[in-house]
Amino acid sequence: MSREYHQTDYVAPPGAADLLLIRHGRTEAARPGVSFALKDGHGDPALHPAGEAQALAVAKRLEGEPLSALYVTTLRRTHQTAAPLAARLGLTPAIEPDLREVHLGDWDGGLYRIKVADNAPEIQRARARQEWGEIPGAETTAVFHARVRSGLLRIAAAHPDQRVAVVVHGGVIGAAVALASGSEPFAFLGAANGSISRLVIHGERMIVRGFNDCAHLT
Repeated sequence: MSREYHQTDYVAPPGAADLLLIRHGRTEAARPGVSFALKDGHGDPALHPAGEAQALAVAKRLEGEPLSALYVTTLRRTHQTAAPLAARLGLTPAIEPDLREVHLGDWDGGLYRIKVADNAPEIQRARARQEWGEIPGAETTAVFHARVRSGLLRIAAAHPDQRVAVVVHGGVIGAAVALASGSEPFAFLGAANGSISRLVIHGERMIVRGFNDCAHLT
């Protein structure tokens, strides 16, 4: 009898880190003339009640995963989103500063959302050029992507052969998946609040294994 060869499931390379990138839950709304609280120049809104519900859904989805660590950024919306999962798994979140959201300069207190809704000229130019630096005072796409890459590689180097959860921001997920896939910088912006994306990182190689999984949010 001849030997049979069947299709197999994906297995990460030995020594690779398996990162689950969770976008924080929905935050409080932006309002004209009212700035969000700021943290080191970054808008730092709290979770909206809908975002708190999304955080609970994430915790329920991942409570059975063999997670070795849990990371957050410097901004409180990631801490609040991670809290239910941390409580269920008995993990203390570690902070990775380089995975904070893109710095939006003059628009970081909530004005960015208003400008997007108005399709302001700066937003149009940013999309056309794939360049965050079109926003007044914002960091450039190159600078943002470089620090996101550094943060991801630092976490991966600390967790070979482990799965970790990393609660981050929509811009960070967009940057991470663009870096891993070689796409245009803005191609993966728009991951849903509470969604889960997945990167496997082996050395300096990043492999996309999932994007914007929202099955737990339905």
